[in-house]
Amino acid sequence: MSQIIDQGELQTRAASVEFKSVTKRYGTDVTAVDDVSLKVKAGELVTLLGPSGCGKTTTLRMIAGLEMASSGHILIGGSDVTRLPATDRDVSMVFQSYALFPHMTVLENVCYGLRASGKSKKQSIERAEHGLDLVGLAGYGSRLPSELSGGQQQRVAVARALVLEPQVLLFDEPLSNLDAKLRRQVREDIRDIQQRLSLTVVYVTHDQEEALAVSDRIIVMKNAMIAQVGSPRELYEQPASEFVADFIGEANILDAEIIAVHDGVATVQVGDIALSLDARGLGTGTAKLAVRPNRILMQPIEAGSANALTGRVEKATYVGNRIEYMVSTATGSIFCTSEETDRQINEGAEVAVRFDSVGPVILPHA
Repeated sequence: MSQIIDQGELQTRAASVEFKSVTKRYGTDVTAVDDVSLKVKAGELVTLLGPSGCGKTTTLRMIAGLEMASSGHILIGGSDVTRLPATDRDVSMVFQSYALFPHMTVLENVCYGLRASGKSKKQSIERAEHGLDLVGLAGYGSRLPSELSGGQQQRVAVARALVLEPQVLLFDEPLSNLDAKLRRQVREDIRDIQQRLSLTVVYVTHDQEEALAVSDRIIVMKNAMIAQVGSPRELYEQPASEFVADFIGEANILDAEIIAVHDGVATVQVGDIALSLDARGLGTGTAKLAVRPNRILMQPIEAGSANALTGRVEKATYVGNRIEYMVSTATGSIFCTSEETDRQINEGAEVAVRFDSVGPVILPHA
């Protein structure tokens, strides 16, 4: 069911999006999306995340009606739109390139879709001005896109989409053309607008930090299929596979042995380190352990090596807010980070490596 929220002259009509066993093939050899089922709730921001070629953009384009599903059903607000063209789907899309008309003013760009849909000039201008106000660009209507920063141009593209009052707003890699500082600012703007207007948003990115920052839930895709769905915290702290652990942030994937399991708690051995962790349904035997770099404590060997891996610092890299270390151990190379930037451990030093009691996680068998 759609939510209708009055925002002055604009109304948002947030609707759910659902895929039921949707497949997209190109010819007989290429399957871009393979039997995907998912649901985005009304008023929710869900990110499709994955490496290039995983199917995330094709999934987004099928929601928009820019690509047609080969099989399965697509529902928006509970209505089957699988065979409807893009013009009849009541969704708006913000593209990576912004797609602003360079010869039109900002106001004319935002009015364009409204005029094309039959709104009067007066209605279009009033609604466009309100849309620009919503994205923090009141008073910018007379400027040309070339007179705006990249972040401001992106907000114009968002305003142009918002004024059409779509049931679903789609973003395709919206921040990829911005520098790091602007990306942070614009993603905060997008999240703020989405929450303020209770918009249904489906957002595509390959940037893990961006996905973690803006999303209610993330759908991780791999090889045209869904690898895992969950909140940012669930995916980061409880990855369902080695792929997800390594793709969402960074993780050391280590060989381990589950020695015993009692009441769902596993005793895990990694070299000379013994840990008690959630067994995640596994029994005794070999296993894989994911450990985040910031969950690793590294000390000079003279501080003691009980319940630790001994190793040698192969590389120490200062990156401003932290130092990144690569440490060779008997169990393999381990990547760890430290925020103690004023106490760098030199390359070649012998160290003891320990794991935080919170953070290491056993990976379910593939």
